[in-house]
Amino acid sequence: MRAVTFDTFSAMPAVTEVPDPECPAHAAVVRVVATGVCRSDWHAWHGHDDTVSLPHVPGHEFVGVVERVGEDVRQWQSDARVTAPFVNACGTCPTCVAGRQSICPDQTQPGFDRPGSFAEYVVVHHADTNLVAVPDAVDDATAAGLGCRFATAYRAVVDRARTAPGEHVVVFGCGGVGLSAIVVAVSRGARVVAVDVSAEALALAATLGATTTVDAHHDDVDERIRTATDGGAHVVVEALGRAALVRQGIAALRPGGRHVQVGLLAGEDATPQVDLGRVIGLELELLGSHGMSAHEYPAMLAEIAAGRLDPAPLVGRTIGLEEVPVALAAMDRPATAAGTTVVVL
Repeated sequence: MRAVTFDTFSAMPAVTEVPDPECPAHAAVVRVVATGVCRSDWHAWHGHDDTVSLPHVPGHEFVGVVERVGEDVRQWQSDARVTAPFVNACGTCPTCVAGRQSICPDQTQPGFDRPGSFAEYVVVHHADTNLVAVPDAVDDATAAGLGCRFATAYRAVVDRARTAPGEHVVVFGCGGVGLSAIVVAVSRGARVVAVDVSAEALALAATLGATTTVDAHHDDVDERIRTATDGGAHVVVEALGRAALVRQGIAALRPGGRHVQVGLLAGEDATPQVDLGRVIGLELELLGSHGMSAHEYPAMLAEIAAGRLDPAPLVGRTIGLEEVPVALAAMDRPATAAGTTVVVL
């Protein structure tokens, strides 16, 4: 099969021929129809995730059709249109039994510790636990983001932050996750402040319902946020992964506020300093959010089907598999176009 591969971290990937994947007894082989290009793929390419071994096929958010299933799979058959969380949970450990598959200690992840979806086929382990049926009403380009960015934002805003109508929500970073968080927060009746360095991203954030946009280049960003939130945010979503934004986010909260960390922190940003005195004195909540379990998807998909949520405007452009290496390398620089990039095979 054709796949995007790299055999050295940070070296330009290439489209090559690799062997078709085997299908373990508990797994499903999915023919990839569309797959998103995500900043997490960029982290994998640069070696920021120590589970990645070389040579490697990146890619972790996709929609496709089940090609075949292993002998132990009971709930799925060929030709089903599916996606899957980027965390493939084991389904049987105490964490999974408690319903928290997104933090399964025995998880595997396509595109990180296993070959990913920048390929014609990808393997989903423990298929009965991790596959999610995709409604016909959701087009391929939109569905490609449901396995990571949109689902991650949905859980961060709805379940982790417990966002309520009328609350002020500040989103730092208007890439795929950040823009998705804006869509979800607006659907909850929140008043959203979007912060980014890209004028194009901020313009899209405004069309998605952000009531205030703040150019992060300005010197008075903190003051602009305080003004827009009547003195402080109820919720901050850090969707980029920068230590400075973690500190800025905590400083932007009002008493009792919630900071949700979604952006992956790597390199010099891996261990940000946190003002715990402020956290204690204002009884702030610091919340991590890591994807969403497969059993939680139906509620989100029902909202999409009902028209309460519309991820479609988040898709900025579609490309072919041959264009993935350049698209991945471009993530070293600020985005020149807003919205997500989706590979259509």
